[in-house]
Amino acid sequence: MVEVSPDTLPLIESLVGLLVGGKRLRPAFAYWGFQAAGGQDCDEVVTACASLEFLQACALIHDDVMDASNTRRGKPAIHKQFETRHTTNDWNGSAKLFGDGAAILVGDLALSWADEMLLTSGLTSEQLVRAKAIYDVMRTELMCGQYLDLLEQARGGITHERAETVIRFKSAKYTIERPLHLGAAIAGATPKLNQTLSEYGLALGEAFQLRDDLLGVFGDSSVTGKPAGDDLREGKQTTLIAFANLNADAADKKFLVDNLGDSSLTSETISKLQNVLVNCGAQDFVENRITDYLEKSLSALDALADNPEAKTALTELAILATNRSA
Repeated sequence: MVEVSPDTLPLIESLVGLLVGGKRLRPAFAYWGFQAAGGQDCDEVVTACASLEFLQACALIHDDVMDASNTRRGKPAIHKQFETRHTTNDWNGSAKLFGDGAAILVGDLALSWADEMLLTSGLTSEQLVRAKAIYDVMRTELMCGQYLDLLEQARGGITHERAETVIRFKSAKYTIERPLHLGAAIAGATPKLNQTLSEYGLALGEAFQLRDDLLGVFGDSSVTGKPAGDDLREGKQTTLIAFANLNADAADKKFLVDNLGDSSLTSETISKLQNVLVNCGAQDFVENRITDYLEKSLSALDALADNPEAKTALTELAILATNRSA
């Protein structure tokens, strides 16, 4: 990009800063999907799996713009970085619009580079055809899930059924099931193995997102890298909220409706909202769901008894994905 203009360097620098952090879960699941299908380790496969980090970067950057989130991984979100750059240089026009626009472009670059990294990874043409078919479905499902998440914030009144649909397409498939399928496709997996990976991946993906929902409300900001109660300020319509809609008493429900989605919530109000979710049983409900989904996920791995290395790795990844504080 330097040959285009030195002025484009901040685009790269902001993306590099984002990619330094993260859990690398999607590449890990893709790699162990490949191993579960009997694939032999090679640099080409590692590169192909690693391309998913660019896709994740795109999703995070665009998600922060849509949610107006100010931080990501303990640093200013990409759109805030460019907004600050605009303000610092006293440029013309709206600093916010500049920041949002620049962030969208950084996300688009990440999406483009994810494709480029996968397609130039060195896989054979047959492997690429199989992998790209999964990759294309995964991206479509992700965009649909992201829209459904936006839609639920706009219309409110989330139900368990609608919350589960958002979880499945925004997170469960994208984070775990499809990366597993992508790696397995590179190795030429059988339909039977893909079914096993789906049973493992979808249940684990549900648990993963439910843990994320709890952290978005109750997480320690010094660990999560986002302000405490950020999901409450953003008005996230999650399983926690769906449960409270059904089970909180009238006064608590009114307090939840009146305050959820207020970007100016004080720490005191956030504490009161947290208490509403605890008192009505929403926190315990979600914790129990995580436990149930994790058990269901791990039981699916019994089908990998003849591949103990992959079974052990996927077991460890499941525990990492659900027993986390960030």
